[in-house]
Amino acid sequence: MAYRSSVDIHTEWDIVAARQLGRNEAKKVGFGTVDQARITTAISELARNIYLYAGAGKIEIERLNDDGMFGIAIIASDEGPGIPDVRKVMEDGYSTSGGLGAGMPGVKRLMDDFRIDTERGKGTTITAVKWLR
Repeated sequence: MAYRSSVDIHTEWDIVAARQLGRNEAKKVGFGTVDQARITTAISELARNIYLYAGAGKIEIERLNDDGMFGIAIIASDEGPGIPDVRKVMEDGYSTSGGLGAGMPGVKRLMDDFRIDTERGKGTTITAVKWLR
């Protein structure tokens, strides 16, 4: 049975709580400090996007054990407007908030597996996985 915990995202403080949860779970799985930083950076970006674009949602952290391979999954979900153009969002430098545009492509680079499921008007679920080496 997988262990999963979550933080509801409604405020900027919830982003901090999600990062802390992710770091703690990454430590429990056995990730070193560099990978802990990668995981918390990915969580921060995903949680911030929920806060900015959907208004509310959830960050779930799941410890993984796949035939002796250990890892952590981050599941970011919301019931917001959805992502109208996933290809555009995945371009380096693209930003709708005036930021650097490193968001989603950055999360994909930090993690080992990355998947976006989105439907306009229904919401988005992004799953990002990091495996312990």
